[in-house]
Amino acid sequence: MTTDTSIGSAATPHEPAGPKGAPPRPPAPITPSLSSAELRALATENGLTQMGVRPPFWAYIRDVYRRRAFIRVLAASNAYAKNQNNYLGQLWAVLNPILNATVYVLVFGILLQTTRGLENAIAFIVIGTFMFRFVDQSVNGGAKSISGKASLIRSMHFPRAVLPVSTVLSLLATLVPSIVVMCGIVLLSGLLENYMMMQVTWHWLLLPGAVALLWVFNTGLAFVMARVVAITPDLDNIIGFIMRFAMYGSGVIFPVTHYAERLPADVAAVVGPILTYQPIAVYLYLVRSSITQEPEIPPDPWMWVWGASWAVVTFVVGFVVFWRGEERYGRD
Repeated sequence: MTTDTSIGSAATPHEPAGPKGAPPRPPAPITPSLSSAELRALATENGLTQMGVRPPFWAYIRDVYRRRAFIRVLAASNAYAKNQNNYLGQLWAVLNPILNATVYVLVFGILLQTTRGLENAIAFIVIGTFMFRFVDQSVNGGAKSISGKASLIRSMHFPRAVLPVSTVLSLLATLVPSIVVMCGIVLLSGLLENYMMMQVTWHWLLLPGAVALLWVFNTGLAFVMARVVAITPDLDNIIGFIMRFAMYGSGVIFPVTHYAERLPADVAAVVGPILTYQPIAVYLYLVRSSITQEPEIPPDPWMWVWGASWAVVTFVVGFVVFWRGEERYGRD
């Protein structure tokens, strides 16, 4: 009786057969599965974060600060790319506010004479149009900073607050040469007949501070507009109407307080302070009081307190509002 020797050479279920003539491979080790809590701890230990979840507030601030070099580069590229396809290029950053100011000076300052009572209506209107344009562009730029960059948001992981911050920073970069031109026009306007001569005084040193406060305020506005328009895109269509109302109600081209004084006394007691201490009017006052010697716009330390308060409150509130929607940007 013969015995089948092939049975003894066959690989057992616990010892997988290797190539012919090779010893059997040892069984694969069994790795125990990790729980969800252990996986989260492991990811946190290695610096990994969960996608689509709003990060903690202070961690978010640190993350934005670490991207400061990226913010500067993005702002510079935005400022350069804005007019690169035009024949005059970056010169339009100065020409646009000059043309706007010219139109308003001719219509409201000369034809309609809405600036009666001012010693230099040209300086008043030029400062108002140049500085309000910075506010208007910041609001519109902030509104499009998220909704207009959906492809960038979906392809890269970074704190979305970088986008509105870089947008307003790019506008500040283009504002600087415009301010030089604005100051030149203010000085030259005094050479015209019937317009008060403006002089360079120590108050001009306050101009950078006023512009810095306006920049902080505009960044806060950009945060709010970015969040609102990203969630409700239809609101982008009414921003133009709101900013037009803000222009006429902020004393950009004529002193609105003069018209508030013509209202009934009880109404003027409420409307007057609102028109005087609303943020855009405050920043226009700070700039005008810094570089003009207009008797109706004397330097007022309390207006600086109002300007600093509006800047800090708007920036902080805007940043918090924007941060609370961080996980939704690029997904709605």
